[in-house]
Amino acid sequence: MGVEAVPAIDIAAKIRPWWESRICLTLVVLATMLPLIYPPIPPLVDLFGHMGRYRVELDLHQSPWLRQYYDYHWAAIGNLGVDLLIIPLGKLLGLEAAVKLVVLATPPLTAIGMLWVAREVHGRVPPTAFFALPFIYGFPFLFGFVNFTLSVALAFLAFGLWLRLGRLERTALRSWLFVPISVAVFFCHTYGWGLLGLMCFSADAVRLHDRARSWWRAGLEAALHTSVMALPLLIMIAWRGETHGGSTSDCFNWKIKWHWIYMALRDRWELFDIWSLAIPALAFIYALISRKLTFSRNLAFSAIVLAISFAILPRIIFGSAYADMRLVPYLMAVGLLAVRFRGPPNRKMAQVLAIAGLLFFATRTIANTLSLGIAADDQSAKLKAIDMMPRGARVISLVGMDCKEYWPMLRNGHLGAMAVVRREGFSNDQWLLEGVNLLDLKYRAAGYFAADPSQLVRPNRCFDPLHRMIDDSLSNLPRNDFDYVWLIDVPPYNPQTVADMKVVWRGPGTILYKTQP
Repeated sequence: MGVEAVPAIDIAAKIRPWWESRICLTLVVLATMLPLIYPPIPPLVDLFGHMGRYRVELDLHQSPWLRQYYDYHWAAIGNLGVDLLIIPLGKLLGLEAAVKLVVLATPPLTAIGMLWVAREVHGRVPPTAFFALPFIYGFPFLFGFVNFTLSVALAFLAFGLWLRLGRLERTALRSWLFVPISVAVFFCHTYGWGLLGLMCFSADAVRLHDRARSWWRAGLEAALHTSVMALPLLIMIAWRGETHGGSTSDCFNWKIKWHWIYMALRDRWELFDIWSLAIPALAFIYALISRKLTFSRNLAFSAIVLAISFAILPRIIFGSAYADMRLVPYLMAVGLLAVRFRGPPNRKMAQVLAIAGLLFFATRTIANTLSLGIAADDQSAKLKAIDMMPRGARVISLVGMDCKEYWPMLRNGHLGAMAVVRREGFSNDQWLLEGVNLLDLKYRAAGYFAADPSQLVRPNRCFDPLHRMIDDSLSNLPRNDFDYVWLIDVPPYNPQTVADMKVVWRGPGTILYKTQP
Protein backbone atom coordinates (compact mmCIF):
# COMPACT_ATOMS: atom_id res chain seq x y z
CA MET A 1 0.00 0.00 0.00
CA GLY A 2 2.96 2.29 -0.04
CA VAL A 3 4.33 4.77 2.44
CA GLU A 4 1.71 6.60 4.46
CA ALA A 5 3.17 10.06 3.94
CA VAL A 6 0.99 12.36 1.87
CA PRO A 7 1.92 11.67 -1.78
CA ALA A 8 3.99 14.21 -3.62
CA ILE A 9 2.03 16.63 -5.77
CA ASP A 10 3.60 17.84 -8.98
CA ILE A 11 3.49 21.47 -10.09
CA ALA A 12 0.63 20.90 -12.52
CA ALA A 13 -1.37 19.12 -9.83
CA LYS A 14 -1.08 22.09 -7.50
CA ILE A 15 -3.91 23.63 -9.50
CA ARG A 16 -7.07 22.27 -7.98
CA PRO A 17 -9.00 19.99 -10.33
CA TRP A 18 -12.64 20.88 -10.78
CA TRP A 19 -13.92 18.21 -8.36
CA GLU A 20 -11.80 19.73 -5.57
CA SER A 21 -13.05 23.26 -6.15
CA ARG A 22 -14.98 24.95 -3.38
CA ILE A 23 -18.02 25.26 -5.64
CA CYS A 24 -18.12 21.54 -6.47
CA LEU A 25 -17.57 20.37 -2.90
CA THR A 26 -20.11 22.87 -1.54
CA LEU A 27 -22.72 21.70 -4.05
CA VAL A 28 -22.03 18.06 -3.18
CA VAL A 29 -22.42 18.74 0.54
CA LEU A 30 -25.64 20.70 -0.01
CA ALA A 31 -26.97 17.95 -2.28
CA THR A 32 -26.90 15.52 0.63
CA MET A 33 -29.86 17.44 2.06
CA LEU A 34 -32.05 17.11 -1.05
CA PRO A 35 -33.89 13.89 -0.08
CA LEU A 36 -35.07 15.51 3.17
CA ILE A 37 -36.23 18.91 1.91
CA TYR A 38 -39.69 17.95 0.59
CA PRO A 39 -41.03 15.73 3.42
CA PRO A 40 -42.68 17.76 6.23
CA ILE A 41 -41.39 15.10 8.63
CA PRO A 42 -38.43 12.97 7.51
CA PRO A 43 -40.03 9.54 6.81
CA LEU A 44 -37.45 7.50 8.72
CA VAL A 45 -38.78 4.32 10.31
CA ASP A 46 -38.12 4.87 14.03
CA LEU A 47 -38.18 8.67 13.96
CA PHE A 48 -41.91 8.97 14.71
CA GLY A 49 -41.48 6.88 17.85
CA HIS A 50 -38.61 9.12 18.94
CA MET A 51 -40.76 12.18 18.29
CA GLY A 52 -43.37 10.81 20.67
CA ARG A 53 -40.66 10.65 23.34
CA TYR A 54 -39.55 14.20 22.53
CA ARG A 55 -43.12 15.44 23.04
CA VAL A 56 -43.19 13.83 26.48
CA GLU A 57 -39.77 15.30 27.24
CA LEU A 58 -40.88 18.82 26.30
CA ASP A 59 -44.44 18.96 27.62
CA LEU A 60 -44.80 16.36 30.37
CA HIS A 61 -45.11 18.89 33.19
CA GLN A 62 -47.73 21.03 31.46
CA SER A 63 -49.91 18.31 29.95
CA PRO A 64 -52.35 16.46 32.22
CA TRP A 65 -52.80 13.77 29.56
CA LEU A 66 -49.11 13.02 29.14
CA ARG A 67 -48.70 12.84 32.92
CA GLN A 68 -51.38 10.14 32.98
CA TYR A 69 -49.61 7.97 30.46
CA TYR A 70 -45.87 8.58 30.70
CA ASP A 71 -42.96 9.58 32.86
CA TYR A 72 -39.53 10.82 31.84
CA HIS A 73 -36.35 10.36 33.86
CA TRP A 74 -33.14 12.06 32.82
CA ALA A 75 -29.98 9.99 33.18
CA ALA A 76 -26.36 10.22 32.00
CA ILE A 77 -26.60 7.64 29.20
CA GLY A 78 -24.91 7.37 25.84
CA ASN A 79 -28.03 7.99 23.79
CA LEU A 80 -29.01 11.64 24.26
CA GLY A 81 -28.04 13.44 21.05
CA VAL A 82 -31.32 14.69 19.63
CA ASP A 83 -33.04 14.48 23.04
CA LEU A 84 -30.75 17.29 24.24
CA LEU A 85 -30.85 19.38 21.06
CA ILE A 86 -34.62 19.26 20.94
CA ILE A 87 -34.97 21.22 24.19
CA PRO A 88 -33.78 24.61 22.89
CA LEU A 89 -34.75 23.97 19.27
CA GLY A 90 -38.21 22.68 20.15
CA LYS A 91 -38.97 25.78 22.19
CA LEU A 92 -37.67 28.00 19.42
CA LEU A 93 -39.13 26.30 16.33
CA GLY A 94 -41.71 23.82 17.57
CA LEU A 95 -41.12 20.08 17.83
CA GLU A 96 -41.70 18.98 14.24
CA ALA A 97 -39.63 21.77 12.68
CA ALA A 98 -36.84 21.20 15.21
CA VAL A 99 -36.69 17.49 14.42
CA LYS A 100 -36.56 18.18 10.71
CA LEU A 101 -33.73 20.68 11.19
CA VAL A 102 -31.59 18.23 13.17
CA VAL A 103 -32.20 15.36 10.76
CA LEU A 104 -31.63 17.66 7.77
CA ALA A 105 -28.27 18.74 9.20
CA THR A 106 -26.95 15.21 9.78
CA PRO A 107 -26.10 14.19 6.16
CA PRO A 108 -24.14 17.37 5.28
CA LEU A 109 -22.24 17.22 8.57
CA THR A 110 -21.33 13.61 7.80
CA ALA A 111 -20.27 14.53 4.26
CA ILE A 112 -18.09 17.39 5.52
CA GLY A 113 -16.48 15.02 8.01
CA MET A 114 -15.78 12.36 5.38
CA LEU A 115 -14.32 14.84 2.89
CA TRP A 116 -12.20 16.45 5.62
CA VAL A 117 -10.83 13.05 6.62
CA ALA A 118 -9.99 12.30 2.99
CA ARG A 119 -8.21 15.63 2.57
CA GLU A 120 -6.20 15.21 5.79
CA VAL A 121 -5.07 11.73 4.82
CA HIS A 122 -4.37 12.28 1.12
CA GLY A 123 -3.48 15.97 1.07
CA ARG A 124 -6.39 16.47 -1.33
CA VAL A 125 -9.87 15.12 -1.97
CA PRO A 126 -9.38 12.10 -4.25
CA PRO A 127 -12.03 11.59 -6.95
CA THR A 128 -12.88 8.21 -5.45
CA ALA A 129 -14.18 9.90 -2.28
CA PHE A 130 -17.52 10.57 -3.99
CA PHE A 131 -18.24 6.83 -4.06
CA ALA A 132 -18.37 6.92 -0.24
CA LEU A 133 -20.98 9.66 0.16
CA PRO A 134 -24.13 7.65 -0.78
CA PHE A 135 -23.51 5.47 2.28
CA ILE A 136 -24.61 8.44 4.40
CA TYR A 137 -28.15 7.43 3.40
CA GLY A 138 -27.49 3.85 4.41
CA PHE A 139 -29.74 1.44 6.26
CA PRO A 140 -29.05 2.95 9.76
CA PHE A 141 -29.99 6.48 8.68
CA LEU A 142 -33.15 5.46 6.84
CA PHE A 143 -34.11 3.26 9.79
CA GLY A 144 -34.26 6.42 11.89
CA PHE A 145 -31.35 5.85 14.27
CA VAL A 146 -31.07 9.61 14.63
CA ASN A 147 -28.90 9.75 17.76
CA PHE A 148 -26.51 7.21 16.29
CA THR A 149 -26.21 8.83 12.86
CA LEU A 150 -25.73 12.27 14.42
CA SER A 151 -22.96 10.82 16.58
CA VAL A 152 -21.35 9.34 13.45
CA ALA A 153 -21.39 12.78 11.82
CA LEU A 154 -19.67 14.21 14.89
CA ALA A 155 -17.24 11.27 14.94
CA PHE A 156 -16.08 11.91 11.36
CA LEU A 157 -15.68 15.63 12.07
CA ALA A 158 -13.71 14.83 15.23
CA PHE A 159 -11.62 12.28 13.34
CA GLY A 160 -10.72 14.94 10.78
CA LEU A 161 -9.60 17.21 13.62
CA TRP A 162 -7.61 14.35 15.20
CA LEU A 163 -5.77 13.75 11.92
CA ARG A 164 -5.10 17.44 11.36
CA LEU A 165 -3.67 18.04 14.84
CA GLY A 166 -1.55 14.91 14.48
CA ARG A 167 -0.21 16.11 11.13
CA LEU A 168 0.62 19.49 12.66
CA GLU A 169 2.34 17.80 15.64
CA ARG A 170 -0.14 19.43 18.04
CA THR A 171 -0.61 16.22 20.01
CA ALA A 172 -0.65 17.91 23.43
CA LEU A 173 -3.46 20.24 22.34
CA ARG A 174 -5.21 17.27 20.77
CA SER A 175 -5.09 15.36 24.04
CA TRP A 176 -6.76 18.21 25.93
CA LEU A 177 -9.39 18.83 23.26
CA PHE A 178 -10.45 15.22 22.87
CA VAL A 179 -11.43 14.75 26.49
CA PRO A 180 -14.56 16.95 26.12
CA ILE A 181 -15.01 16.01 22.45
CA SER A 182 -15.17 12.30 23.29
CA VAL A 183 -17.66 12.96 26.09
CA ALA A 184 -19.87 14.99 23.73
CA VAL A 185 -19.84 12.25 21.08
CA PHE A 186 -20.52 9.60 23.74
CA PHE A 187 -23.56 11.41 25.10
CA CYS A 188 -24.84 11.75 21.54
CA HIS A 189 -24.58 7.96 21.15
CA THR A 190 -22.28 5.31 22.57
CA TYR A 191 -21.63 3.66 19.21
CA GLY A 192 -20.46 6.93 17.65
CA TRP A 193 -17.92 7.28 20.46
CA GLY A 194 -16.77 3.72 19.83
CA LEU A 195 -16.43 4.44 16.10
CA LEU A 196 -14.38 7.56 16.84
CA GLY A 197 -12.07 5.66 19.18
CA LEU A 198 -11.48 2.85 16.69
CA MET A 199 -10.70 5.24 13.83
CA CYS A 200 -8.36 7.40 15.92
CA PHE A 201 -6.53 4.39 17.36
CA SER A 202 -5.97 2.73 13.99
CA ALA A 203 -4.88 5.99 12.33
CA ASP A 204 -2.42 6.80 15.10
CA ALA A 205 -0.99 3.27 15.04
CA VAL A 206 -0.16 3.66 11.33
CA ARG A 207 1.25 7.16 11.83
CA LEU A 208 3.56 5.94 14.59
CA HIS A 209 4.58 2.83 12.66
CA ASP A 210 5.63 5.07 9.78
CA ARG A 211 8.00 6.74 12.23
CA ALA A 212 10.01 3.54 12.65
CA ARG A 213 8.10 2.12 15.63
CA SER A 214 7.40 -1.58 15.60
CA TRP A 215 3.74 -2.48 15.18
CA TRP A 216 3.66 -3.60 18.82
CA ARG A 217 5.06 -0.33 20.12
CA ALA A 218 2.97 1.72 17.69
CA GLY A 219 -0.16 -0.04 18.94
CA LEU A 220 0.71 0.61 22.57
CA GLU A 221 1.48 4.29 21.96
CA ALA A 222 -1.68 4.71 19.88
CA ALA A 223 -3.70 3.15 22.71
CA LEU A 224 -2.06 5.57 25.13
CA HIS A 225 -2.86 8.55 22.89
CA THR A 226 -6.49 7.54 22.45
CA SER A 227 -6.88 6.84 26.18
CA VAL A 228 -7.75 10.55 26.52
CA MET A 229 -11.14 9.46 25.15
CA ALA A 230 -11.66 6.88 27.91
CA LEU A 231 -13.61 9.07 30.36
CA PRO A 232 -16.96 7.88 28.93
CA LEU A 233 -16.00 4.37 30.04
CA LEU A 234 -16.47 5.46 33.65
CA ILE A 235 -19.79 7.08 32.76
CA MET A 236 -20.90 3.91 30.97
CA ILE A 237 -19.92 1.67 33.91
CA ALA A 238 -21.95 3.86 36.27
CA TRP A 239 -24.84 3.94 33.78
CA ARG A 240 -24.96 0.16 33.37
CA GLY A 241 -24.48 -0.37 37.10
CA GLU A 242 -27.75 1.46 37.78
CA THR A 243 -29.80 -0.63 35.34
CA HIS A 244 -30.58 -4.30 35.13
CA GLY A 245 -32.45 -4.62 31.84
CA GLY A 246 -31.21 -5.11 28.33
CA SER A 247 -29.63 -8.35 27.20
CA THR A 248 -26.69 -8.86 24.87
CA SER A 249 -27.26 -11.67 22.39
CA ASP A 250 -27.09 -13.09 18.86
CA CYS A 251 -23.31 -13.24 18.48
CA PHE A 252 -21.51 -14.40 15.33
CA ASN A 253 -24.71 -14.85 13.35
CA TRP A 254 -23.02 -14.91 9.95
CA LYS A 255 -26.27 -15.26 8.01
CA ILE A 256 -27.62 -12.05 9.52
CA LYS A 257 -24.27 -10.29 9.10
CA TRP A 258 -24.30 -11.16 5.40
CA HIS A 259 -27.78 -9.64 5.18
CA TRP A 260 -26.48 -6.40 6.71
CA ILE A 261 -23.74 -6.25 4.07
CA TYR A 262 -26.01 -6.43 1.03
CA MET A 263 -28.61 -4.24 2.79
CA ALA A 264 -26.11 -1.40 3.30
CA LEU A 265 -28.07 0.84 0.90
CA ARG A 266 -31.51 -0.66 1.56
CA ASP A 267 -34.33 1.77 0.85
CA ARG A 268 -37.28 0.90 -1.42
CA TRP A 269 -36.32 -0.88 -4.66
CA GLU A 270 -34.55 -4.16 -3.88
CA LEU A 271 -32.70 -4.83 -7.13
CA PHE A 272 -31.68 -1.21 -7.51
CA ASP A 273 -30.47 -0.96 -3.91
CA ILE A 274 -28.48 -4.21 -4.07
CA TRP A 275 -26.99 -3.59 -7.50
CA SER A 276 -26.05 -0.07 -6.44
CA LEU A 277 -23.42 -1.72 -4.24
CA ALA A 278 -21.74 -3.07 -7.37
CA ILE A 279 -20.53 0.41 -8.38
CA PRO A 280 -18.44 1.19 -5.27
CA ALA A 281 -17.41 -2.48 -5.13
CA LEU A 282 -15.99 -2.24 -8.66
CA ALA A 283 -14.18 0.98 -7.75
CA PHE A 284 -12.69 -0.74 -4.70
CA ILE A 285 -11.65 -3.85 -6.65
CA TYR A 286 -10.11 -1.70 -9.39
CA ALA A 287 -8.06 0.09 -6.73
CA LEU A 288 -6.82 -3.30 -5.52
CA ILE A 289 -5.58 -4.43 -8.93
CA SER A 290 -4.57 -1.13 -10.54
CA ARG A 291 -0.93 -0.10 -10.67
CA LYS A 292 -1.97 3.55 -10.61
CA LEU A 293 -4.15 3.36 -7.50
CA THR A 294 -3.38 2.30 -3.97
CA PHE A 295 -4.77 2.69 -0.45
CA SER A 296 -3.86 4.94 2.41
CA ARG A 297 -2.64 2.54 5.07
CA ASN A 298 -4.09 4.96 7.60
CA LEU A 299 -7.69 4.60 6.42
CA ALA A 300 -7.26 1.04 5.15
CA PHE A 301 -6.24 -0.03 8.65
CA SER A 302 -9.22 1.89 10.05
CA ALA A 303 -11.52 0.01 7.67
CA ILE A 304 -9.97 -3.32 8.70
CA VAL A 305 -10.43 -2.49 12.40
CA LEU A 306 -14.08 -1.55 11.75
CA ALA A 307 -14.61 -4.77 9.77
CA ILE A 308 -13.20 -6.85 12.64
CA SER A 309 -15.45 -4.96 15.06
CA PHE A 310 -18.46 -5.70 12.83
CA ALA A 311 -17.58 -9.40 12.86
CA ILE A 312 -17.21 -9.49 16.64
CA LEU A 313 -20.18 -7.34 17.66
CA PRO A 314 -23.42 -9.15 18.54
CA ARG A 315 -26.67 -8.09 16.94
CA ILE A 316 -28.13 -6.94 20.28
CA ILE A 317 -26.18 -5.04 22.95
CA PHE A 318 -27.88 -4.11 26.24
CA GLY A 319 -31.25 -4.61 24.57
CA SER A 320 -30.43 -2.27 21.68
CA ALA A 321 -30.84 -4.10 18.36
CA TYR A 322 -28.89 -3.80 15.12
CA ALA A 323 -25.62 -3.05 16.93
CA ASP A 324 -23.47 -4.68 14.25
CA MET A 325 -25.56 -3.51 11.30
CA ARG A 326 -24.96 0.14 12.13
CA LEU A 327 -21.26 -0.11 11.30
CA VAL A 328 -21.61 -1.56 7.80
CA PRO A 329 -22.23 1.54 5.63
CA TYR A 330 -19.53 3.48 7.44
CA LEU A 331 -16.83 0.81 7.23
CA MET A 332 -17.59 0.61 3.49
CA ALA A 333 -17.30 4.40 3.26
CA VAL A 334 -13.96 4.42 5.11
CA GLY A 335 -12.64 1.72 2.78
CA LEU A 336 -13.55 3.85 -0.24
CA LEU A 337 -12.11 7.00 1.34
CA ALA A 338 -8.81 5.12 1.63
CA VAL A 339 -8.35 4.89 -2.16
CA ARG A 340 -5.83 7.25 -3.73
CA PHE A 341 -3.33 7.53 -6.57
CA ARG A 342 0.01 5.83 -6.11
CA GLY A 343 1.88 8.94 -7.25
CA PRO A 344 0.91 12.18 -8.99
CA PRO A 345 -2.65 11.71 -10.25
CA ASN A 346 -3.23 10.59 -13.81
CA ARG A 347 -5.44 13.47 -14.90
CA LYS A 348 -7.52 11.52 -17.41
CA MET A 349 -8.16 8.63 -15.03
CA ALA A 350 -8.88 11.04 -12.18
CA GLN A 351 -11.52 12.82 -14.26
CA VAL A 352 -13.16 9.53 -15.22
CA LEU A 353 -13.24 8.43 -11.57
CA ALA A 354 -14.60 11.82 -10.44
CA ILE A 355 -17.38 11.76 -13.03
CA ALA A 356 -18.24 8.13 -12.20
CA GLY A 357 -18.27 8.87 -8.47
CA LEU A 358 -20.45 11.95 -8.88
CA LEU A 359 -22.86 10.09 -11.19
CA PHE A 360 -23.19 7.33 -8.59
CA PHE A 361 -23.75 9.93 -5.88
CA ALA A 362 -26.33 11.79 -8.02
CA THR A 363 -28.18 8.58 -8.91
CA ARG A 364 -28.50 7.47 -5.31
CA THR A 365 -29.46 11.00 -4.21
CA ILE A 366 -32.25 11.17 -6.80
CA ALA A 367 -33.46 7.69 -5.82
CA ASN A 368 -33.49 8.58 -2.11
CA THR A 369 -35.30 11.83 -2.90
CA LEU A 370 -38.02 10.02 -4.85
CA SER A 371 -38.34 7.28 -2.24
CA LEU A 372 -38.67 9.65 0.70
CA GLY A 373 -41.06 11.84 -1.29
CA ILE A 374 -43.33 8.86 -1.96
CA ALA A 375 -43.24 7.92 1.71
CA ALA A 376 -43.93 11.51 2.80
CA ASP A 377 -47.03 11.77 0.59
CA ASP A 378 -48.34 8.46 1.90
CA GLN A 379 -47.78 9.49 5.51
CA SER A 380 -49.30 12.95 5.05
CA ALA A 381 -52.48 11.33 3.73
CA LYS A 382 -52.65 8.86 6.61
CA LEU A 383 -51.89 11.48 9.27
CA LYS A 384 -55.22 13.17 8.53
CA ALA A 385 -56.61 10.56 10.93
CA ILE A 386 -54.96 12.52 13.75
CA ASP A 387 -57.36 15.41 13.09
CA MET A 388 -60.25 13.15 14.13
CA MET A 389 -58.75 12.43 17.57
CA PRO A 390 -59.33 14.63 20.63
CA ARG A 391 -56.46 15.71 22.85
CA GLY A 392 -55.36 12.99 25.23
CA ALA A 393 -56.80 10.18 23.08
CA ARG A 394 -55.68 6.64 23.89
CA VAL A 395 -54.78 5.05 20.55
CA ILE A 396 -53.83 1.53 19.53
CA SER A 397 -52.23 1.52 16.11
CA LEU A 398 -51.82 -1.71 14.16
CA VAL A 399 -49.39 -1.67 11.25
CA GLY A 400 -49.25 -4.52 8.75
CA MET A 401 -46.16 -6.51 7.81
CA ASP A 402 -45.69 -9.41 5.40
CA CYS A 403 -44.87 -12.93 6.61
CA LYS A 404 -41.30 -12.61 5.43
CA GLU A 405 -39.04 -9.59 5.50
CA TYR A 406 -40.18 -7.11 2.89
CA TRP A 407 -37.45 -5.06 1.23
CA PRO A 408 -39.11 -1.61 1.28
CA MET A 409 -38.61 -0.25 4.76
CA LEU A 410 -41.61 -0.27 7.11
CA ARG A 411 -41.77 3.51 7.26
CA ASN A 412 -45.18 3.58 8.95
CA GLY A 413 -44.16 1.24 11.76
CA HIS A 414 -44.26 4.02 14.36
CA LEU A 415 -46.66 6.43 12.65
CA GLY A 416 -49.09 5.95 15.54
CA ALA A 417 -46.72 7.92 17.80
CA MET A 418 -47.92 11.07 16.05
CA ALA A 419 -50.96 10.80 18.34
CA VAL A 420 -48.53 11.61 21.15
CA VAL A 421 -46.84 14.38 19.16
CA ARG A 422 -49.96 16.19 17.96
CA ARG A 423 -52.64 15.17 20.47
CA GLU A 424 -50.67 14.53 23.69
CA GLY A 425 -52.29 11.12 23.63
CA PHE A 426 -51.17 7.57 24.25
CA SER A 427 -49.79 5.30 21.55
CA ASN A 428 -48.80 1.66 21.88
CA ASP A 429 -45.52 1.86 19.95
CA GLN A 430 -43.01 3.29 22.43
CA TRP A 431 -39.97 1.22 23.39
CA LEU A 432 -39.52 -0.03 26.94
CA LEU A 433 -35.76 -0.57 27.22
CA GLU A 434 -34.31 -0.02 30.66
CA GLY A 435 -31.04 1.89 30.53
CA VAL A 436 -31.50 2.79 26.86
CA ASN A 437 -34.68 4.85 26.85
CA LEU A 438 -35.45 7.74 29.21
CA LEU A 439 -39.20 7.31 28.74
CA ASP A 440 -41.19 5.32 31.28
CA LEU A 441 -44.68 3.98 30.80
CA LYS A 442 -47.29 4.67 33.49
CA TYR A 443 -50.36 3.49 31.55
CA ARG A 444 -49.95 -0.28 31.66
CA ALA A 445 -53.61 -1.28 31.66
CA ALA A 446 -53.25 -2.53 28.10
CA GLY A 447 -50.79 -5.30 28.99
CA TYR A 448 -49.24 -6.63 25.78
CA PHE A 449 -50.74 -3.73 23.82
CA ALA A 450 -49.00 -1.08 25.91
CA ALA A 451 -45.72 -0.85 23.97
CA ASP A 452 -43.63 -1.85 20.96
CA PRO A 453 -43.85 -4.27 19.14
CA SER A 454 -47.60 -4.67 19.79
CA GLN A 455 -48.34 -2.30 16.90
CA LEU A 456 -46.88 -4.69 14.31
CA VAL A 457 -49.18 -7.41 12.92
CA ARG A 458 -48.82 -10.06 10.25
CA PRO A 459 -51.31 -11.81 7.92
CA ASN A 460 -53.33 -14.63 9.48
CA ARG A 461 -51.47 -17.28 7.46
CA CYS A 462 -48.14 -16.43 9.10
CA PHE A 463 -46.43 -17.79 12.18
CA ASP A 464 -44.30 -15.44 14.24
CA PRO A 465 -43.57 -15.83 17.98
CA LEU A 466 -42.73 -12.12 18.29
CA HIS A 467 -45.64 -10.49 16.42
CA ARG A 468 -49.33 -11.37 16.50
CA MET A 469 -51.54 -12.06 13.51
CA ILE A 470 -54.08 -9.41 12.53
CA ASP A 471 -57.23 -11.29 13.63
CA ASP A 472 -55.61 -12.29 16.92
CA SER A 473 -54.72 -8.69 17.68
CA LEU A 474 -58.13 -7.30 16.73
CA SER A 475 -59.95 -9.99 18.74
CA ASN A 476 -57.92 -9.39 21.89
CA LEU A 477 -57.70 -5.61 21.95
CA PRO A 478 -58.45 -4.18 25.42
CA ARG A 479 -61.32 -2.09 24.11
CA ASN A 480 -62.20 -0.55 27.47
CA ASP A 481 -58.68 0.80 27.91
CA PHE A 482 -58.39 2.59 24.55
CA ASP A 483 -60.46 5.15 22.66
CA TYR A 484 -59.35 4.50 19.07
CA VAL A 485 -57.91 1.72 16.93
CA TRP A 486 -55.91 2.99 13.97
CA LEU A 487 -55.30 0.41 11.24
CA ILE A 488 -52.40 1.24 8.91
CA ASP A 489 -51.58 -0.90 5.86
CA VAL A 490 -52.95 -3.99 7.59
CA PRO A 491 -53.53 -7.32 5.78
CA PRO A 492 -57.09 -8.66 5.24
CA TYR A 493 -58.96 -9.39 8.48
CA ASN A 494 -62.26 -10.85 9.63
CA PRO A 495 -64.88 -8.03 9.72
CA GLN A 496 -66.44 -9.62 12.81
CA THR A 497 -63.35 -8.67 14.84
CA VAL A 498 -64.26 -4.97 14.44
CA ALA A 499 -68.05 -5.27 14.38
CA ASP A 500 -68.35 -3.62 17.80
CA MET A 501 -66.33 -0.56 16.74
CA LYS A 502 -67.41 2.50 14.76
CA VAL A 503 -65.59 3.75 11.66
CA VAL A 504 -64.60 7.38 12.26
CA TRP A 505 -62.44 8.02 9.20
CA ARG A 506 -61.03 6.23 6.17
CA GLY A 507 -58.02 7.11 4.08
CA PRO A 508 -55.62 5.45 1.64
CA GLY A 509 -54.58 2.20 3.30
CA THR A 510 -55.89 3.25 6.70
CA ILE A 511 -59.04 3.17 8.86
CA LEU A 512 -59.68 4.82 12.22
CA TYR A 513 -62.15 3.07 14.55
CA LYS A 514 -63.68 4.35 17.77
CA THR A 515 -63.89 1.67 20.45
CA GLN A 516 -66.49 3.32 22.69
CA PRO A 517 -69.90 4.66 21.62
